[in-house]
Amino acid sequence: MTTTWHASAPRCARRPARAEGKAKKMSVLYVSGTGTEIGKTVTTAAIAATALARGCSVAVLKPAQTGVAAHEPGDVAEVERLAGKVTTLELARYPEPLAPATAAQRAGLPPVGPQEIAEAAAKLDASHDLVLVEGAGGLLVRFDADGHTLADAARLSDAPVLVVAQAGLGTLNATALTALALRTHGLSCPGVVVGSWPAAPDLAARCNLTDLPTAADAPLLGLIPEGAGALAPGAFRATAVRDAWISHAFV
Repeated sequence: MTTTWHASAPRCARRPARAEGKAKKMSVLYVSGTGTEIGKTVTTAAIAATALARGCSVAVLKPAQTGVAAHEPGDVAEVERLAGKVTTLELARYPEPLAPATAAQRAGLPPVGPQEIAEAAAKLDASHDLVLVEGAGGLLVRFDADGHTLADAARLSDAPVLVVAQAGLGTLNATALTALALRTHGLSCPGVVVGSWPAAPDLAARCNLTDLPTAADAPLLGLIPEGAGALAPGAFRATAVRDAWISHAFV
């Protein structure tokens, strides 16, 4: 089954120069998911590659990187490797592959709170056309002992949250629950992206192309091909743009 996405024109390319002292339009996008290991990082890289190809400046913020040792590359490094020249910022790193609050507590390290995340995003937003904030796991994963989540940071940023979902059976319920949580927190969702679209989709996956927008109460914005992260960086960038893996650059 072939799906063609038509990307919109690059808003950053049309953005007029700011007069001195005039506030820059908010251009921060939070990237969350319906769970873990579903393609958030590759989706973030695809959005960044598309924006870079349109002449936009891009920053990628990872509030809490878990499950990666101090000397190992994390998610922001992977986005930069795949997408190209982006500004990267990681606020905290915890070695065990756990929810950020638990990983911070077990490591004896301070957690990352929503205010710190929102402030970091705002600083990057002042000098970039697009800021992508990649969460950890799902939307309501705890970042600290007080139960703050990525949703709290997005609310402080007054920013939309893109949902990355799985392709197959079970994704509709997880997507609907995530959409409900977004509405409960007063957050907007520009759409949902399938983070790993199989080369040979089964019946459930094919039907989900129609059903996911209803579950998310938002449009289906793209399909990231299965295995896209294994492509060489040049091929990743060229194919992401040529095949319009993402239907909007969010810039």
